[in-house]
Amino acid sequence: THNASLAMPGVTSGPKPLGFGRRPRRVYNRCILYEVRGMRVHWPGDADFPSPAAWDEFVAASPHGHLLQSWAWGEFKGRFGWQPLRLAASEGGRLVGVGQMLLRRLPYRNLAYVPRGPIFDPAAGPAGDVLLQALHKAARRSGAIALKVEPPWPDGAEATAWWTSRRFRPTSQTIQPRRTIVIDLRPDEEAILAQMKPKWRYNVRLAARKDVTIRQGTTDDLPAFYTLMQETGQRDGFAVHAPDYYEAAFSLFSPDGRVVLLLAEYRQQVLGGLMAFAFGQQAIYMYGASSNRERQRMPNHLLQWEAMRWAKARGCTGYDLWGIPDLAPDSPSASLGGVERFKAGFGGAAVRYAGAFDYVYSPLVYRAFNWMWTRRRAAARRAQPPPEDTSDA
Repeated sequence: THNASLAMPGVTSGPKPLGFGRRPRRVYNRCILYEVRGMRVHWPGDADFPSPAAWDEFVAASPHGHLLQSWAWGEFKGRFGWQPLRLAASEGGRLVGVGQMLLRRLPYRNLAYVPRGPIFDPAAGPAGDVLLQALHKAARRSGAIALKVEPPWPDGAEATAWWTSRRFRPTSQTIQPRRTIVIDLRPDEEAILAQMKPKWRYNVRLAARKDVTIRQGTTDDLPAFYTLMQETGQRDGFAVHAPDYYEAAFSLFSPDGRVVLLLAEYRQQVLGGLMAFAFGQQAIYMYGASSNRERQRMPNHLLQWEAMRWAKARGCTGYDLWGIPDLAPDSPSASLGGVERFKAGFGGAAVRYAGAFDYVYSPLVYRAFNWMWTRRRAAARRAQPPPEDTSDA
């Protein structure tokens, strides 16, 4: 597995943890939660708390910044059962770390979850430990059974050591895809096409020859996109969100052009669609759907290509195809089926994240929660039909 796009230069096990048993000096000044070693952690509402724009600027500029730690993503998830809670660490008036935690109500208790975060430099100072102190305090106050983090770091012994030394335990219960494929958008378009498998490159051009056109959609096109999502979910056996989920995602990221809805059409028939997001230098293909009609025209290949072109035009250097099965690093792509084989055909590099780590506050409730989680996922896998091979679709 190639992890170059997630490299963590100079990171070892990091600074020694501050120790969760030792209470840092509290500062009862407005919304400041902690002041430790000259660093302050602020709640929203404090005069020094970063604005949404400043928050996003910091996350986007960080080596491991991610869309899921953007301000708008917290607002988005806040509409669908998660409560966002944001903390920011500063040193000498300079922002050095942020953490966006999502709280989800469980029976009787909560789950605290930090997707692709928190964001800080693990090799430079105690910002990570200071943020974790504050996140623990906020999670405990919310009645959380555990704090789950899925850091945006590459897989490896260094990442595991950093989190386990802070009493987090690795867990297979991940929420985000642990493994994905990222297309390098830095070369010119011909070079990006050249890295695709020959059949995929041929299909991109075939779709154009067969009169498939791609256009950018608007809010008015979301009902058609949702119809495609339902059709795809029924065909491939996955759950589809309610229409307002996709409407909210589009509306929250549209004002500054960080989302695109692309539709593939043939003779005024919508054959496929996708929704991709751009944040910092990375673009992510998040939601996609296709019709059962006219599949021989290869609309999905052309859709992905136009999404890459959109991302490249925005200045993105990578296009994340958002998840493939977490197989062994030496598993040949030829053994993949369906959607996974389709994604691998576009070339790019497979990257694997460090995974999920849990800090448990209520062991008995946590074990019960994991037991239910495992059973539900196993039932979902049994109910899901084999994925369709979309290499020719």
